[in-house]
Amino acid sequence: MSGIFDQELREQLDGARAELARAEAQGDADGVQAYRGRVAGLLRVAARHGVALVHEAEEEEGES
Repeated sequence: MSGIFDQELREQLDGARAELARAEAQGDADGVQAYRGRVAGLLRVAARHGVALVHEAEEEEGES
């Protein structure tokens, strides 16, 4: 079961990063803020459950 959980977290993180990049490219400040928060939240969930995800330290704080 943890394999499925890990994979789902990775997929959600990939999706949130893609949406963040799209929002940044479009100059959508609200979208950028929302997706930075989403990325940070997913990283917190992963850390709480012992799932190691490659990321930048700034992503943990919702900054990019």
